[in-house]
Amino acid sequence: MKISIIQSDIAWENKPANFKKLDLLISPLHNKTDLIILPEMFNTGFSMDPARLSEPPDSDTFIWMKVASRKGNFGVCGSYMVRESGKFFNRWVFVSPESDFWCYDKRHLFSLGKEDKFFSAGKSRMVFTFRDVRISPFICYDLRFPVWSRNRNDYDLAIYSANWPESRSEVWDTLLKARAIENQCYVAGSNIIGTDGEGLKYNGDSLIIGPRGEIISSGKTKEECIISADLSISELSDFRKKFPVFSDADNFTISF
Repeated sequence: MKISIIQSDIAWENKPANFKKLDLLISPLHNKTDLIILPEMFNTGFSMDPARLSEPPDSDTFIWMKVASRKGNFGVCGSYMVRESGKFFNRWVFVSPESDFWCYDKRHLFSLGKEDKFFSAGKSRMVFTFRDVRISPFICYDLRFPVWSRNRNDYDLAIYSANWPESRSEVWDTLLKARAIENQCYVAGSNIIGTDGEGLKYNGDSLIIGPRGEIISSGKTKEECIISADLSISELSDFRKKFPVFSDADNFTISF
């Protein structure tokens, strides 16, 4: 599978501008990649105004993702604000060219940024298969909680869609590598650049990392860019067989 991360500068709370920019960025990838990975709240930036900016599950952003996926013949994923059953969610959505879709609601809400005051936390971990790759999605702050990310030998690729500030960029690098090593999986971390509407600065640092913690592709440019990599599931399987860490892992349960 070939995956591609879009590292963009998000127009603050401006959905039409972000859709227009993303259309331009992803159009050269039509029929040239299997998966487009977008950052957290890719259509608005990390805003705490869901009452105004959230959408029902099947609204404009979901429709844009379906059209983009179908035109490009690739999966499209990233998170945005969703309003459902009287609650707001920071929801990661994946759409395939065949219009299949999977959703994950952010479990760990960033209380320092008051995200927990506006959004409801998700309670379900997600694993699904796309083009023979088992994928588990996470959102930004989830990266700091390894139990939630723990691979039970049930996924091959962990995706972290994020708005991760420049001030904590070294932590971002370190934790992405750690998640890849401890879970013996590929990791893709999609981040943004620029300055958001709250004055926070972002320097990108999007990464695709192999199961040994090696950086395969990097967006360390502080500029808008696309980074891509080919993932080999057969090589991953061989590595896991030669070094079967899963067989010695601890059993545990997660309670809410």
